[in-house]
Amino acid sequence: MDRVDKKLFSETDIRTKFITPAIEEAGWDRHTRFLEEVPFTDGKIYVRGNLTTRGKAKRADYILYYKPNIPIAIIEAKSFNHSVRAGIQQALDYATILDIPCVFSSNGDGFLFHDRTAKDGSIETILGMNDFPSPEKLWEKYKLYKGITTPEAERIASQDYYFDGSDRTPRYYQQIAINRTVEAIANGQKRVLLVMATGTGKTYTAFQIIHRLWKSGAKKRILFLADRTALIDQTRRGDFKHFKDKMTFIKKKVVQSTDGKDELVSNRKRGIDSSDKAYEIFLGLYQGLTNSDPGIEDAYKDFSPDFFDLIIVDECHRGSARDDSAWREILEYFKSATQIGLTATPKETDETSNAEYFGEPLYTYSLKQGIDDGFLAPYKVIRVGLDIDLEGWRPPRGFKDRQGKEVDVRN
Repeated sequence: MDRVDKKLFSETDIRTKFITPAIEEAGWDRHTRFLEEVPFTDGKIYVRGNLTTRGKAKRADYILYYKPNIPIAIIEAKSFNHSVRAGIQQALDYATILDIPCVFSSNGDGFLFHDRTAKDGSIETILGMNDFPSPEKLWEKYKLYKGITTPEAERIASQDYYFDGSDRTPRYYQQIAINRTVEAIANGQKRVLLVMATGTGKTYTAFQIIHRLWKSGAKKRILFLADRTALIDQTRRGDFKHFKDKMTFIKKKVVQSTDGKDELVSNRKRGIDSSDKAYEIFLGLYQGLTNSDPGIEDAYKDFSPDFFDLIIVDECHRGSARDDSAWREILEYFKSATQIGLTATPKETDETSNAEYFGEPLYTYSLKQGIDDGFLAPYKVIRVGLDIDLEGWRPPRGFKDRQGKEVDVRN
C-alpha cells in the first residue's frame, strides 16, 4: 500500500492494518504474548466538595510479554502523518515506569527501536515493518537488562505466576516488585527490602514472590513473619489460602505450668512437633517464636538454623530492624535464609535501620505514587482545635482536687 493511502488511516487503523500484523509475523502470539491499549493506572482521584472525578489513566498502545506478567517490550503507535520516532518519548516514559528494556515507536511505515540495554552507540535503530524482533531476541535483551546470566537463574526468573482462574492480575507496581525480587534472588541476593505504601497490596505481592520461588524449587521451606495475630489471620484467609494443606501457622508457645516445669500449650511437649516440620509454608508471630522469660528457651530454636531458606518479614520497620531487638534474633538465627523485608515506612534512626540490615530498597512505591496513579484515594488534613488548648481551663469555684481539697481559684 503506498504512502498516499496510509495518510488516510487513523492511528487505530495503522495499528490494526500494519503494526499488529508485523508483530504477529515476528512470532508474537496475540492471545499470550501481547496486549493492545493496556491501561496500567486508574487515573488520579480528584475530590471537589462532595463530588469525585478521575483523571486520565496512563495507557500503552502495546505491551509485549515473554510470559504473562513478564513484560519485555512496549510499542507506542502514531498515525502515518507523524514520523516513525514521534511516539518514542512517551514510550520511554512508560518503559521507565514499567521497568521495560525494549522500547519501540511506529507510524506503520517502520519501527524505531530504542534499546535500553545498549552500552555503545547503537541505542536507537530504524527497522522495517518486516524486521520486528522475535520473542527470543527480546528475551535475550531482557536477561541482559536484568543481569540474568545462568540457565538456573533464567529458569527461576521465568517461573509462572499463580492464576486462580479469575480476572485478577497484579498491578504494574506489584508486577515490578515481584519480578525484581524473584530475579534478584535468582541471581543470589540474600537480603531484599521492598517499600510499598499501605493499601497497595504487600501481602499479595509476597504471595506471588513465594509462589514463584516455591514452584521453581528455588526455595522449599518458607516462613512469613508478622507481629500481630490480625495480620497472620488476614494473610492465611486471604491471598495465602491458595497454599492450602502445604501451609501451617506456628502458634505453639512454651509456658510454665503450676509445678514449675516447661510445657507447650498445644501438646504438652517441649519443642515444635515433627509433624509441623512436614509443612512447606509457615506463618508465624514474632511473639509466638520468642519468650520473654529468660528461663525458657525460645521456640524458634526448635528449628535448625538452616531449616528455612526464605523468610519474609511483614512490617519490618516495627522491630526486626533494631540491633538489640529480640525479634532481630530470629533473623540472625536463620541468617542462612534469604530474607525479604516489607514495609510502608522504612525506619532510619540512630537505633533502627532497615537499610543497614536489608540493604537499600529494591523497589519503592510511595503513597504519592499511589495517589497519582489513582490506586489510593487522596487525603485531606483537617486541623481541629480543642477548646482547652485554645482557650485554657479555669476551675469553677468550689472545685476539689483528688485529695478532696478545694482548688484555689486565682485571678
